[in-house]
Amino acid sequence: MDKEHGQLFRCRLVIVTLACLAGCGGPAHPEVGRVSGVVTLDGQPLPAATVMFQPTSGRASIATTDSAGKYSLTYLDGVPGALLGAHTVIIRTEIPGEDGQPPIAKEKLPKKYHDRTELTAEVKPGSNTFNFELASQAGGAKK
Repeated sequence: MDKEHGQLFRCRLVIVTLACLAGCGGPAHPEVGRVSGVVTLDGQPLPAATVMFQPTSGRASIATTDSAGKYSLTYLDGVPGALLGAHTVIIRTEIPGEDGQPPIAKEKLPKKYHDRTELTAEVKPGSNTFNFELASQAGGAKK
């Protein structure tokens, strides 16, 4: 093999190797299912609430409800969804203050939806819809 053909061979070998590494690495994150839904409080959409799905182990997914109470979870920046499996669901309306300051917005929801949450969800592959009908007084929430 002459010098020119040797360089061409090495160049092709590098390109093929890089292509295999890029395509053979598998996903950069665990498998997730897309999760969306609507959160209501006393029958009305709950805007600006933080919805968090915390799996038994691993990274949590989070979303903020829009003015219609709709949310769509994000696992990582640019990766929608939540890890597959069982999750504890935490919903809050409190907006914490900065640097130890009092909250900007106080919590509207009973602790059974956040600090002592009773909400759960089982995320499956594909699209998942979880609607949460919360109540400001005793009586519970419907999922």
